[in-house]
Amino acid sequence: MATHALARPGDLPRYQFENDGFQRALAHWNRVRLQPALPSEGWHSDFERDCRMLRLEGDFIETLRAEVAEEAAAVPSDADGFIDWFESLQERGPGQGDPLFRWLAEEASTEQMRWFLGQEAAGEAGFDDLVAFTQVKLPRRAKLELARNYWDEMGRGNPKGMHGPMLDRLIERLELDPRIDSTVWESLALANALTAMASTRRYAWLSVGALGAIELTAPGRSAATARGLRRLGFEAEERRYFDLHAVLDVKHSEAWNREALRPLVEEDPRRARAMAEGALIRLGCGARCYERYRSELW
Repeated sequence: MATHALARPGDLPRYQFENDGFQRALAHWNRVRLQPALPSEGWHSDFERDCRMLRLEGDFIETLRAEVAEEAAAVPSDADGFIDWFESLQERGPGQGDPLFRWLAEEASTEQMRWFLGQEAAGEAGFDDLVAFTQVKLPRRAKLELARNYWDEMGRGNPKGMHGPMLDRLIERLELDPRIDSTVWESLALANALTAMASTRRYAWLSVGALGAIELTAPGRSAATARGLRRLGFEAEERRYFDLHAVLDVKHSEAWNREALRPLVEEDPRRARAMAEGALIRLGCGARCYERYRSELW
């Protein structure tokens, strides 16, 4: 997909990024570039490809930033005001209270739940890796909070407690085969946006806000999904990923807001707008996912 060399941030039309082709290409590139690799004689061509994709990725994020710019500009830049605004996203943020999750809890069939979880798994960016990317060179207090969060994601050193494999076990139980090429673009766009913000240092503050928004809003969605799985007869071990996040992320969110967001804004009020942009981008991408899921499932 071509870009316009002279386009300013936010000038590119949304339709360039809201389609299967672009988001799948970006997802495949992310999967390849983030994998550990060995030195290769073809690194020059890989570098040229990466430069092209980084430009496209940047245009994508700038378009998302333009969508939320007005709301983010109005966010308070003092620590108390910012935290109050941020915490209010749990109720009034994009996608919150979406009827999809009550339906998953109360009505979805096993096949419908399988489709939903397949989309979520294929679009999963890996919260642990996103935190690891984001914490690089952060101020000490925020860095320590992200480190504590990462340690929880890693099961505090116990392989059986690692969060990612918990989801993998449920995917295996459902006999799903999540693939990029069979995933709706909205789910891929969410993962691609999170990966871009975490892995690109100019978007680091956006990533802090986006990850904080995940911790803030995940408990309700996780609890509803867990109720649906329980209703459908899944055992406690198979529901563990969602049961855990329904409870643990409440504590994670409180700590993230207190130990990361607040001191970062106190140190530099300009960060409030950037973190607000990241939070709104994350929630907006999620809202598009839920709307697409409903159109497919209902």
